[in-house]
Amino acid sequence: MTRVLLERVSVARGDRVVVRDVSLDVPSGAWVCLIGPNGAGKTTLLHALAALIVHSGTIRIGDGELSRMSRRGRAQQLALVQQDSQLPTGLRVADYVMLGRTPYISYFGREDRNDRLVVAEVLEQLDLLGLADRPLGHLSGGERQRVVVARALAQLPSILLLDEPTTALDLGRQLQVLELIREQQCARALTVISATHDLTLAAAYADRLALISCGSLVAEGTPREVLTTATLGEHYGVSLRVIHDEDGSVAVIPVRPPSVSRSPGEA
Repeated sequence: MTRVLLERVSVARGDRVVVRDVSLDVPSGAWVCLIGPNGAGKTTLLHALAALIVHSGTIRIGDGELSRMSRRGRAQQLALVQQDSQLPTGLRVADYVMLGRTPYISYFGREDRNDRLVVAEVLEQLDLLGLADRPLGHLSGGERQRVVVARALAQLPSILLLDEPTTALDLGRQLQVLELIREQQCARALTVISATHDLTLAAAYADRLALISCGSLVAEGTPREVLTTATLGEHYGVSLRVIHDEDGSVAVIPVRPPSVSRSPGEA
């Protein structure tokens, strides 16, 4: 398990500050979900965590500082599942998942028995063994998403970064993917940091939520602490109902604005 600590992290794109002074402590083995309106800075923050973009401030991964880690060292610690990953349609599922072993293979080397064992184990855990020889272009949306997660898990990371992991999936597939991630989090003691727009699903799976608005961290805590009518109304700019069930679950329901009455002659 690995703790992630952000200290006053900022990201600028040209003259515009996209993420501003975000400090966040993600405990080892926890699942923290970034929520917030479109353009709030969630994806940008994930990209900073994955060292894909330049940032100011400090990001610590365990006892080390992200900026001082080698590229190979980062890849052995962190795996990122990006939103709408583009897959090479002609590549076999097993070969694509094997790409997750790249951080452990020398530049002029080939995968060894251990790499093949890791890939086989991941394919089995994600119920993908039957699809191992199938081209990626012949998969359904739910199957593709499982394959993308499989490649990330084949890296054997201690930290899994997920950007909208259930995008374009129906409700059943969304739950399937999130259950899969929860199972792997527990089995591998993963630290998970995800971003999503679905507040109800975020509350169902994440241990803690971090609300990002206009690039700043404006609320952080348990789903019950963060998902309040006042807080969400202020930062999303819409009317919402937040329902707290006796079993501890939280549901967020949008409230339709009152209809504007029209006279009979109006179109």
